Amino acid sequence: MHKKFIALALAAIVLSGCDTMLQTVGLGAAAGAVGASALGGNSTAGLLVGGGIAYCSESPNC
Repeated sequence: MHKKFIALALAAIVLSGCDTMLQTVGLGAAAGAVGASALGGNSTAGLLVGGGIAYCSESPNC
């Protein structure tokens, strides 16, 4: 449980400093991959999910 909280908190801190959509999506993808890997999951799936969530949070079309 502590690993999940740390991974989510780190992702939130990292994504809060982004200025552009590309930075947000890139860091979201990286945070997703690292978080999934740290939790013993598939890092490729984490990359896709993290990037998708970051894109949707910034895009008016999502």
